[in-house]
Parts: sequence; C-alpha cells; structure tokens
Amino acid sequence: MKSFVVAAAFVLATPLAAEQTFTGQISDSLCKAKHEEAAEGQGKMADHDCTVACVKGGSKYVLLAADGKVYDIANQDFKDLEARAGQKVKMTGELKADAITVSKIELQ
Repeated sequence: MKSFVVAAAFVLATPLAAEQTFTGQISDSLCKAKHEEAAEGQGKMADHDCTVACVKGGSKYVLLAADGKVYDIANQDFKDLEARAGQKVKMTGELKADAITVSKIELQ
C-alpha cells in the first residue's frame, strides 16, 4: 500500500506538458530557409515546392520560428504539414526538448 501511495504522489506531482503556440514558417531540415540553393542553379524554387520535394526525398518537416529557432516536428504525418509547407503559420502543440508535437496549424 505504501508503494501505491508513493507512486500516486509521483504521478500527481509530474507536470503535464502544456500546449503552446509558435509562429514561423514550415520548412524542411535540409534547406531550412535557403530554398534557392536547392534549386541547383535553376532559379529559386517556391518555398512550398522545395519543402515538399525535400521531404519526399527524405528530409523532415521543421518550423523556422520567428525568433530564428528551428524546431523539429515530432509527428511528421500530421495532416496539414504538406498543405502548409513553405507558408507562415501559427502552430499549436506540445514542446518536448526541441520537438513540437503538432495539434493545430493555422495560416498566419
């Protein structure tokens, strides 16, 4: 019984991760903000097109925050990532370490 009380107290004392809202641009881990370099001398690709192409090539979605920080996206299969790739957004989710688990994406 004593171990149950200790375990219950530990669970209750553990803070729950709260959702936060971040502003920035959805990009990819390869190019980040430098999509013109990915076009390989063929002119600048649109941010959306470059991000989607890089992700299909094995890169990961990231959020380039307005303050310059780059956040990994934990749930790469989130439904709105591809549609909003390259766009400035407000992203809501839980931050753990440097990765956001996205729950909502809105255009900024």
